[in-house]
Amino acid sequence: MKNVEIYTDGACSGNPGKGGWGAVLVYGNKEKEISGAASDTTNNRMELTAVIEALKMLKEPCMVTVTTDSKYVCDAVNKKWVYSWREKGWKKADRKPALNVDLWEKLLALLEIHKVEFVWVRGHNGHPYNERCDSLAVNEYLAL
Repeated sequence: MKNVEIYTDGACSGNPGKGGWGAVLVYGNKEKEISGAASDTTNNRMELTAVIEALKMLKEPCMVTVTTDSKYVCDAVNKKWVYSWREKGWKKADRKPALNVDLWEKLLALLEIHKVEFVWVRGHNGHPYNERCDSLAVNEYLAL
């Protein structure tokens, strides 16, 4: 399996509001940047979309390290909350409906293809790839 590093970020102007996402995929000495936007969204939806769209770029099963500043994404997967939500009919521990079910279902399907490790980094703290992804995301929603 190929080892791929993925860096992601999502951004929103207002929450909900205009949003953007950005990702950088790194394989060996090659880098690919991708990004997109939505006119009426939330920050968490953009964070999830960045991870999903980056994983969708992979043409074969890979070992992936996803580095993101989203505690929402990292904790939901690493602490297995999302699996519990799904088992309980997309209800959280407090019995309230889980949000962004459509995106979680897409991500879970991709996690069955790839071996993915999620790593959290503090946002806006000088991490070069996190800063680049943030810039991609912001530029996307500013262009709307």
